[in-house]
Amino acid sequence: MSFARLLVCVGGVYVMFLAWAVAQERLSVPFVNIKDGSSAKFKSAIIISTAQSILSSLSAYVYILLRRKPSEPLAQSLGLLPPPLAVENGNSKPNGKHDHGKPSTRFSQNVLLARYLQCAAFITAAAPFGFAALAYVSYPTMVLAKSCKLVPVMIMNVLLYRRKFAPHKYLVVSMVTAGITVFMYMGDDKKASSHSSSSTSESPYGSLIGITYLLINLALDGAVNSTQDEIFVRHKVTGQQMMFWINVMSTGITVVLSLLPLPHIPVLHPSASGTSEMLQAIEFVRTHPDIIGPLALFAFTGALGQLFIFETLQHFGSLTLVTITLTRKMGTMLLSVFLYNHTLTSGQWLGAAIVFAGISVEAYVKRRDVHAKRVVQEKEKAKLKSL
Repeated sequence: MSFARLLVCVGGVYVMFLAWAVAQERLSVPFVNIKDGSSAKFKSAIIISTAQSILSSLSAYVYILLRRKPSEPLAQSLGLLPPPLAVENGNSKPNGKHDHGKPSTRFSQNVLLARYLQCAAFITAAAPFGFAALAYVSYPTMVLAKSCKLVPVMIMNVLLYRRKFAPHKYLVVSMVTAGITVFMYMGDDKKASSHSSSSTSESPYGSLIGITYLLINLALDGAVNSTQDEIFVRHKVTGQQMMFWINVMSTGITVVLSLLPLPHIPVLHPSASGTSEMLQAIEFVRTHPDIIGPLALFAFTGALGQLFIFETLQHFGSLTLVTITLTRKMGTMLLSVFLYNHTLTSGQWLGAAIVFAGISVEAYVKRRDVHAKRVVQEKEKAKLKSL
C-alpha cells in the first residue's frame, strides 16, 4: 500500500507540474486578438494567481471533507482547533513540544491565521516577479534559478544571523552558484527563444533585470517556506489544511487588488493608472480567447499538483519530496527546450549539470543522515524491548 501510494504521488507530481510548466510558459507569450489580428501578452500575474488559488482552495476543501471523520467538527477538520491530544492541559503533546525539544506556544487560532495571511501576502507578491522575469530570461533559465532556493536562504542566514552550516552545504552553494554563472554567461544571444524577441529581452540590461526579478521571487519564496515550517512546528496542522487557508487568503488578497483602481506600478500592477485590473483582464480574455485553455490548465494542474505535493510531504517526508521535485525540474527544463524550441549551448548544458549535481549532493547527504537516524532509532527501540 505504501509503495502504491508513493507511485501515485510521484506520478501525480510529474504529470501535474510538467503540464503546469507548459501552461505557465504559454501564458508568457503573446496571444492573437480576434478583432484585428494583432498580438499582445497577458500581463496580469494577479489574475493568473487568482485563478490558481481559487481552484487550489476548492480542491483542498474537497480533500479535507473526503478525509474528515463523521464525528469531527468542521473547525477541527480545517485546522482551526488543536488536535484532540493537544486539548488536555492546554499544551500537551503533540502541541506541547517543539520539534527541537523546546516548549511551543499555546495553540492560538489568531496567531495561526496571521501566519497563513503572512504566507498569502508573500505568495501574492512573489508571483508577479516570477512572471515578469519571463520577459527577460528564457524559461529554462527560470527553472534552473527556481531549483536553487538553498543559495539565497543560506546566504541570508550567514549574513544576518551568523549561523554556521555543515561543510557539504558550502560545497552545494558553491556548485550551484558556479552552475548558474556558467549557464548565464555561456548563452548564445543570437539564438533567441520564440518568446524572448521583445524589446525588453533584447535590452543590454535585460538579463540583469530578469535575474533581479528572479532573486526577488526566490527571496519571497524563501520567506514563504520558512513561515510554513514555523506553522508546521508550532501548530501541528496538516498540509491540506495549510493549503486551504493560504489559498483562501491569497484569493481574497488578489481579488481585492484586482478590483481596486490602483495607479500603475511596474511588475505589481502593470495596468494603466486608475483602472481595474480585473476589468482589463476580462476584456483581454474576450478579445484573446486563446488564453482560456492555458489559463484553465495552469490553474487546474497547479491545484491538483499541490495536493500531491502535500500528500507526499505528509506520508514520505521532505527528503522524498526534494528528490521528486529535483527530477521533475530537470524534466521541466528538457520539456521546455523541446516544446518551445529553446536553444541551449554546450556551456549552458554544462552549467545546468553543475547545478543539478550540487542539489543532488544535498539530497544524498540528507538521505544518508535520515538513514543514520533511523538506524539509531531502531537500536534504541530494540534496547527498550529487551528491558
